[in-house]
Amino acid sequence: MTCFLNKNMNINIITAKTAGFCFGVKRAVSEAEKLAEAGGGYTLGQLIHNPFVIKDLENKGVYAVDSLDEIKENKPVIIRSHGVAQRVYDELIRQNIDYIDATCPKVVKIHKIVEEESGKGANVLIAGDPSHPEVKGIVGHCLTKAAVVNSAEDIENLAKNEASFVQNPLIFLSQTTGKLSKWIEYKKIVKKHCTNLKIFDTICRATTCRQNEAEELASNCDLMIVVGGRKSSNTAKLAEICQKHCKTFFAESAEELSADEIMAVLSDRVSKKQVRDINIGITAGASTPYGKIKEVHRYMSEITKNDEMDIDFMAEVDKTFKRVYIGNRVKAYVVAVNNTEAIVDIGTKHSGYIPADELTATPGTLPKDAVKPGDEIECVVTSINDQDGIVYLSKKRVDAAAGLEKLAEACTSNTTVTGVVTNVVKGGVIVSCEGTRVFVPASHTGISRGRRGEQPENPEELAKKLEALLKKEVKLKIIEVSEGRGKVVGSIRNAAKEESDALKEKFWSEIEVGKRYVGEVKSMESYGVFVDLGGVDGMVHSSELTWNRIKHPKEVVSVGDKLEVYVKSYDPEKKRVSLGAKNPDDNPWTKFLAEFAVDDVVKVQIVSITPFGAFAQIIPGVDGLIHISQISLDRVTNVAQYLTVGQVVEAKITEIDQEKNRVSLSIKELLEEQAADSDENDPEEADEETVSEEE
Repeated sequence: MTCFLNKNMNINIITAKTAGFCFGVKRAVSEAEKLAEAGGGYTLGQLIHNPFVIKDLENKGVYAVDSLDEIKENKPVIIRSHGVAQRVYDELIRQNIDYIDATCPKVVKIHKIVEEESGKGANVLIAGDPSHPEVKGIVGHCLTKAAVVNSAEDIENLAKNEASFVQNPLIFLSQTTGKLSKWIEYKKIVKKHCTNLKIFDTICRATTCRQNEAEELASNCDLMIVVGGRKSSNTAKLAEICQKHCKTFFAESAEELSADEIMAVLSDRVSKKQVRDINIGITAGASTPYGKIKEVHRYMSEITKNDEMDIDFMAEVDKTFKRVYIGNRVKAYVVAVNNTEAIVDIGTKHSGYIPADELTATPGTLPKDAVKPGDEIECVVTSINDQDGIVYLSKKRVDAAAGLEKLAEACTSNTTVTGVVTNVVKGGVIVSCEGTRVFVPASHTGISRGRRGEQPENPEELAKKLEALLKKEVKLKIIEVSEGRGKVVGSIRNAAKEESDALKEKFWSEIEVGKRYVGEVKSMESYGVFVDLGGVDGMVHSSELTWNRIKHPKEVVSVGDKLEVYVKSYDPEKKRVSLGAKNPDDNPWTKFLAEFAVDDVVKVQIVSITPFGAFAQIIPGVDGLIHISQISLDRVTNVAQYLTVGQVVEAKITEIDQEKNRVSLSIKELLEEQAADSDENDPEEADEETVSEEE
């Protein structure tokens, strides 16, 4: 389109013929549209690197998931044009998930190459971005060693440090969206280091044509607009190519373009070229919908058209030098991030910087963890150096102001909010919440400060307890907000109580005898342990902990242990729950009754001595009583003179009471039987009896 600004000047807006969807992307989007019409489904990863397409598909019922574990409904999954590793296909089949393979044919060809060549024993070298999904998918089809290089330096380092890798049979190929000029450079370097080498030129022809056209167009234009998703690799490469030849704007849509900035560039070009003809080029990545390209073309036409009136370009340039002042709230576009600051563009002649401690209220956060290039954020100007053209800004202050409003609303509605404990201060802790500092008094932290009547803790002891909360994420209630002073007070204790009350209410509404829980042992006494069932504590008596005889619960459990229990009885009014932990299947009495009977002789171990007898273990969990009258043929007055704990003896089972789970044992009866047997088998005693009868 040509639009005359005045009688001596015209502006030509030229859109590249290759701009927009490539064949592979068209095919993938088409499959997604069909899936939406059929009732919806999923895409494994974002279908293409364009937020507008992704949002449109979500509205139609096609959702992007990062892994198969996120799939909640039995609906088909689309494998996007980037392709996936072989293990993903295997997992889809294993889980019996229907899938539509929309992998670009060019990528499928690469998969076949690496499978065939690596199957013959060749290592695989890939030129591309190691974090790109296409490259990850290619690596996932290699049967031997694979390496990814993304610069000439990467190749040199590989040759130096992994000599065996490059000296073995090797194939070299590229990500389909690779930059042709870099690929040519990489091939020359690889050839120097590898003698047993096969090279496959796998850069997509459409990508090459798009890059060539973009370079030619940019070399003949005064301004280029590159349209596409910021995460799109091929779109980023187009912007890189165009930037070498003229001023280039990279935008996801027309809404991101600034008329003031564009007019300033055009004015500068007119003054330098001393001509009245201006060319503006538009190109787009392979994942950019045609509608977005059309929007940009229409926008450029509207901001540059003027049928009769002359435009003072320098006046337009002045607009870009808008005044900034301390306290001014501005929108900033993140250009770069390093370890100490974020560098931003605020649409003026100044260079904008946000120091690390002004990016977020969370201490120690690195700039890269707070923002990333491409983010648009709101900031407030903190200082200006017009001489050096530098302005310093704070994102933290804007976040705090917005956060204060949210916290005031949370206070009014009694909503629970989440934050991170950042500092221990006198009398409490500071929590970073919604970019705002929230003071939580020690009494509201939920930290125990001792029982009533005890001496209060000294400040040092309290500080140690509070330090345990540092860097932890906590839930809290906002109990006071002073917007004028920017003061906010919160309570971790109140939030915990509300959550605990809700859990208790749920527990008592669902409890029933026999219901099983897995709880945590919170405390123990000599008679049993108390188990947290989720807001409510229940007690397991020592006799219900194990089938074995124990003196103290600590013999089988410790505080903090997870314990599977079941409800024996409960009293909602008194809020008491009696629990059992013994597994019925492990009942030793079942085993005992199956293996032993009255009159059986067994070896037993003495486990305790009493005035009336001794208890002896028959099998683990089943003890029998040897009454004092059943210990010896002699009259026994002191059990300890005949038996000791740990001693193993033989005894006869004389009685089994199944109802009361009691067993009576006798050593005496066994001794009597042994004595009788001895008399019968003694010849001398038998002769004496005969003589006696004859007499």
